[in-house]
Amino acid sequence: MLQMMHPMCAKPVRNVCGICAETVQKMRGFVRDLCGVCAVFGKGNSTMRITRIAAITLALLSLTGCFEAQDDSIAHDPYEPKSVMEVEHPEWTRSATIYQINTRQFTPEGTFKTAEAELPRLKALGADILWLMPIHEIGEKNRKGTLGSPYAVKDYYSVNPEFGTLEDFKSFLAAAHAQGMHVIIDWVANHTAWDNALATEHPDWYERDWKGDFRPTPWWDWSDIIDLDYSKRDVREYMTKALVYWVKDVGIDGYRIDTAGFVPTDFWENVRAELDAIKPVFMLGEWEDRDLYRKAFDATYAWSWNKAVHDIAKGHADTGALFVYYSWNESAYPRDAYRMTYTSNHDQNAWEGTQFEHFGPALENAIVLSVVGEGMPLIYNGQEAGNEKRLEFFEKDPIKWREHWVGDLFKKLFALKHENTALWNGAAGARMISVVNSAPKQVLSFVRENEQDGVFALMNFSGDEQTISFSEGPHYGAYTDYFTGEAVRFDASSSVTLPAWGYKVYVAVQQ
Repeated sequence: MLQMMHPMCAKPVRNVCGICAETVQKMRGFVRDLCGVCAVFGKGNSTMRITRIAAITLALLSLTGCFEAQDDSIAHDPYEPKSVMEVEHPEWTRSATIYQINTRQFTPEGTFKTAEAELPRLKALGADILWLMPIHEIGEKNRKGTLGSPYAVKDYYSVNPEFGTLEDFKSFLAAAHAQGMHVIIDWVANHTAWDNALATEHPDWYERDWKGDFRPTPWWDWSDIIDLDYSKRDVREYMTKALVYWVKDVGIDGYRIDTAGFVPTDFWENVRAELDAIKPVFMLGEWEDRDLYRKAFDATYAWSWNKAVHDIAKGHADTGALFVYYSWNESAYPRDAYRMTYTSNHDQNAWEGTQFEHFGPALENAIVLSVVGEGMPLIYNGQEAGNEKRLEFFEKDPIKWREHWVGDLFKKLFALKHENTALWNGAAGARMISVVNSAPKQVLSFVRENEQDGVFALMNFSGDEQTISFSEGPHYGAYTDYFTGEAVRFDASSSVTLPAWGYKVYVAVQQ
C-alpha cells in the first residue's frame, strides 16, 4: 500500500495499492475528479462524457476493492482460528453409508439393468450412497486378462458395453434416486488406457519415461495404463469438462476418485468448485491426506484404521494401534472431515483377501467399530452375503448371493447410525471419548454422545474372555443393550464381561 496525490484536485489519497495507483494515473486524460469534491466530468459531446463516466466508475470500483481489502486486513485478527476445511458437505451425506458395486460381479449378467433390480434390497440394507466402479469402455491394448481392468479407461464419455448402454445407466440412476439413494461413479484421472484416443490426438498430454516413451504409473505393475501429465493446462481442461458432463448432463451425484493424491490438489479444488456450481456433490478420494479436505473432498480412505484393526486381528498389535489412529484423527484432521472406514473393498478383496481372511475372529468387532466409531462406513458388494472368495479382477466371477449374519449385522448397525445422531458423519456426529477400563490393551471402550443421543461401545480385541471395570467415566447413566434390549445402568461400581472377540453396544436412554 502507498499514498498518492489525486490526479486532478491534488488531494491526498492514502493507502492505495500500486495497481490502483497505476490505473488512476493512466486515466488522467479522462478523469476530472475522483474525490467527489470537484464532481465535474468535463465538457464534450455525450459519447465523450459517457466514456469518462465509465472510466471513473471502473476506477472507483478498483479503488473500492483496494480499500475493502485494506479494511479486511485491519479487521483481521491474526490470532483468530480459521478452519482448514472449506468444503461444504451435501446435507444428504450427514448420516450416509456407502455401498460399493462391482458391476461385473454384482449379478450373474453383470449389467446395469440387473443391478437396478437389486436396488430395493440395498435400500432395505441401509445403503445411502452407491459407488459404482468405473463404468467406461475398457482399453484393449495391453489389456490384462480377458475383460480387462475397469481402471484402464478408453473413453471418458463412454459406457462399457459389457454393462449396457447410457440409457440403461440413466435408468439405474433414476431408480436409485427414486428410492432416496445417491449415485457416485469411480473416476480414473491419473491415467488412461494405452488406446484412449487422447494418446494419438494429444500425445503431448502424457508423461514420458527415460526413453521418451509413454509410461505407466512409476513403481507399480499397472502395465495396461499410461499416465497423464497434469502440468499441461489442456489436460486439466479436458478432464474437468468430462467430470462436469457426468454431473450436469447425466445427473450423477459425485465421484470416487482413484489414486486421488497422484493428481495435483489444485486441480481437484477447481473441479469441486465447478461441480458445486451445478449442484451439491459428494467427493470421495482414494487417499489419506488432510489437505484434500480444504477445497476438494468430503471423504478420504481410512487406510490406517483398516491396517490397525488388521494388525490387532493378526496378533501384531494391541488396541494401542487404534489409540494412535484415533489420536491422529482427532488432532490432525478437520473436525468435519469424513474418513471412510471399511472392512473390504475391490482392491482389498482381490489382492489381500476376503473379509474373513483379513480380520479372522475380529471381523464382527471390525464391522461394529466401522459403523459405531467415528467414520463413514462402507460395504463392498458381497460382504453382506458372506462372500468367501477373492473376486476375479479381470474375468467374470459373479457373487453367490445368500442370507448371512454379516448382512444382518450391517443392516442393524446402519439402522442405528441413521437414527442416532451421535453416530452421524463428521461434525454432525459426536466425538469418541475414551472410557478407561481395566484391560486397556485388550478392550476398546468409548462413548459418543450429544444433547440428543448417545452410545457406549465396548470391543474385546483378544481371544480371552475379559471382565472389565472402569476407573472413571463419561459413561455413567442408563442405557439399553442395542442387540438384546436389556436395560442397563452404569456407575462407578459397574463392570462388564465380554467373551473372546465379543462386543457390546449400549444406547443411552435420554432423560
